[in-house]
Amino acid sequence: MPSRSLSVTFRKLRLAFAFAVVLPLASACTTMLNWAEYADMRRFGVYKLDINQGNYITQDMVEKLKEGQSKQQVRLILGTPLLVSAFRDNRWDYVYEYTRGGKVVEQRKFSTYFVDDMLARWEGDELPVSAAQLNRIAADRALAPESGAGEKSAWDRFLDIFKGNK
Repeated sequence: MPSRSLSVTFRKLRLAFAFAVVLPLASACTTMLNWAEYADMRRFGVYKLDINQGNYITQDMVEKLKEGQSKQQVRLILGTPLLVSAFRDNRWDYVYEYTRGGKVVEQRKFSTYFVDDMLARWEGDELPVSAAQLNRIAADRALAPESGAGEKSAWDRFLDIFKGNK
């Protein structure tokens, strides 16, 4: 029977060791660590989604606006505004915010003003070029001739020396 009492003793010893190691560590965490430092969940590898919020308005959309358009026409061009004040029905605010990894990367605001339910003016932050315009710019760059396209490369000039060409 000495082996049974020995196994009980080892179990008690393991339990005592666990308490002796875990309890001081747990109590040290509450007193010594700065919990605000650990509030940032990215340290623990938590993934945060990229978030697009609001109305994404491009320069092409704004170019379609004309003074005197009705609210319905403006809504068709820009979309439903994010903010319409109940107290100021003559102003629509289009707000856009892009968040990546919990940090705001891009933020824009665009406002339209109406007089007698007709578009009077608009103002806002600088707007991005539309995707169609970006595609046109990329196509122009791809089709543009390279500078120095008619010139020979250094290797071709080196070979011309040995061929006797100048």
